[in-house]
Amino acid sequence: QEVYLEERLGELDLRSDSDVPYVPPPTDSTPEILKRALSGLSARWKNWWIRGILTLAMISGFFLIIYLGSFMLMLLVLSIQVKCYHEIITIGYRVYHSYDLPWFRSLSWYFLLCVNYFFYGETVADYFATFVQRREQLQFLIRYHRFISFALYLIGFCMFVLSLVKKHYRLQFYMFAWTHVTLLITVTQSHLVIQNLFEGMIWFLVPISSVICNDITAYIFGFFFGRTPLIKLSPKKTWEGFIGGFFSTVVFGFIFSYFLAQHQYFVCPEEYNSETNRFVTECEPSELFQMKKYSLPPLLQAVLGWEAVNMYPFQMHSIALSTFASLIGPFGGFFASGFKRAFKIKDFADTIPGHGGIMDRFDCQYLMATFVHVYITSFIRGPNPSKLLKQLLVLQPEQQLNVYRTLKSHLLEKGILRPSLRG
Repeated sequence: QEVYLEERLGELDLRSDSDVPYVPPPTDSTPEILKRALSGLSARWKNWWIRGILTLAMISGFFLIIYLGSFMLMLLVLSIQVKCYHEIITIGYRVYHSYDLPWFRSLSWYFLLCVNYFFYGETVADYFATFVQRREQLQFLIRYHRFISFALYLIGFCMFVLSLVKKHYRLQFYMFAWTHVTLLITVTQSHLVIQNLFEGMIWFLVPISSVICNDITAYIFGFFFGRTPLIKLSPKKTWEGFIGGFFSTVVFGFIFSYFLAQHQYFVCPEEYNSETNRFVTECEPSELFQMKKYSLPPLLQAVLGWEAVNMYPFQMHSIALSTFASLIGPFGGFFASGFKRAFKIKDFADTIPGHGGIMDRFDCQYLMATFVHVYITSFIRGPNPSKLLKQLLVLQPEQQLNVYRTLKSHLLEKGILRPSLRG
């Protein structure tokens, strides 16, 4: 009975795969100068050099954007989000293009604008309260932000219902679900990336760099030493690459964190100065970024000959981040591989020669962004006095006085404040 059931499920799986419409493979976007320079190499080594050259170019561009500051990093995150969304939506459009569904692409982009309006409005309300308070027209938008966002979404929802066409109902609802799952994967995760950035650039750079390091080192170890397949979804992934990438990423994250933790520019939370209209990263570094002395376990003392080491507490957290990036992060890539196999495509797009689309390079980053946000809220972040103060300044004078009296009464009960003689 079990054998029959397995055979039956296999037949159903093959039948569903055969129902997937043909999607044209992406074209080769490799620059002609690279093609001519690498023409004498085998396909394997040609791909190696193309990936290597483009990787170095992307890393160099990334460092340049870091130098330009937080605002440019936010624009980069937004640009990547839009491009990833475009690549996934385009696959859906190509797969079902023959049906010529009405309003599908227009509604997809409309929903993207609605969701971005909601999330970025929440960010403005949280981090730019002082700036908003000085402009009456923005106060209205912030006060009714969620209602406006919901109203905009309702317009799109109603437009979708009006666009339903007889004989294509099921397909249109497939596309409606496709759009919303894509929004969940791209917009929500990119919003979390920006939230992490506001906690301090180090919470942005270490996780992203760890994923990049794991991707590169796993590819290198797999290329030279890979013999044992890791998972069927990605035939080129090997256990040798997976293990080599893990150890390399943990070491890289530990060392990289040491250098970043020394600079206020990377460790201070991002704050917007409404007087200068600029982001500022000046603060007294928290205990996470102050050098401390740690005693080593007896076993390590015997091996290394050291009794204690000096390090930043954040370096311990970097081990957790790097471990997730190298052990769990790749499952984002496996998920993407399964998605591509389901629709019989090699890459999401041909944006980056040798790499595929933007989504092919950031499939693991989205999973990492969620983990970092959960990690910060669970183990790191406490009440933020600066954020609370900004929220208090937005309140009406009567509400501020009420908060003042409540806080004063609480401090008097605790004995922190002394009663006034006139009291």
